Amino acid sequence: MAENTDLYTDSGRRSFLRSVLSSAVVGLATQGGFELALPKKLSAQSNLTPDAAFQELVAGNQRFAANRLTSIEHDLNILKERTVGKQEPFAAVLSCADSRVPVELVFDQTIGHIFVTRVAGNIVTPEITASLEYGVAVLGVEILLVLGHSSCGAVKAAMKADAVPGQISALYPHLRKAVEQSNGDVEKAIEHNTKIQAELLRTSSTVIRDAVKAGKLKVAAGVYELTTGRVTLS
Repeated sequence: MAENTDLYTDSGRRSFLRSVLSSAVVGLATQGGFELALPKKLSAQSNLTPDAAFQELVAGNQRFAANRLTSIEHDLNILKERTVGKQEPFAAVLSCADSRVPVELVFDQTIGHIFVTRVAGNIVTPEITASLEYGVAVLGVEILLVLGHSSCGAVKAAMKADAVPGQISALYPHLRKAVEQSNGDVEKAIEHNTKIQAELLRTSSTVIRDAVKAGKLKVAAGVYELTTGRVTLS
């Protein structure tokens, strides 16, 4: 793609960003033999279909893994102004609390784009379910993703089931099914856990279940690989 030197001036960059905010623009960049979709807009939600929202996460993670982030170029002042009165995220993510998994960066998104809930082991609890139901019923997210990650300490701890201080062991029951299905393989347990928690959201929440049945929401699971930055989605 030809570079527009005007974008490197404050006035040119702001003008460009405002035009993108008012009308969706789609660009393509090529890196390593595959296409990287640039953001369609900077204003978060968009009447995306659930499948299109899913693909937006895929494209964002491709950019992140290829070190071609675009979210850092967004005008934060404009984004803050647009989100003071309301939030319109297109995606909700249930992530592990692990500090090595910066959700917005992993999917190359910015302020107002992703509604994130976090808890060790990315497990479904009543509080997490309630938060995600708010994202679905009130905020209108089109994709809900349960995101695990490689070398998850919560899953490892659940597999060992050793005595631990405080209430850490309260996580174990939520992870037991995945551990039992893993045959002692930590990475398999991590993958199983994301799918189990995603299915739990689909079946235990009437709000989420009804949105899926109506074609308004897609629920998916994925695992973030710490070494490569790539997310394998399912």
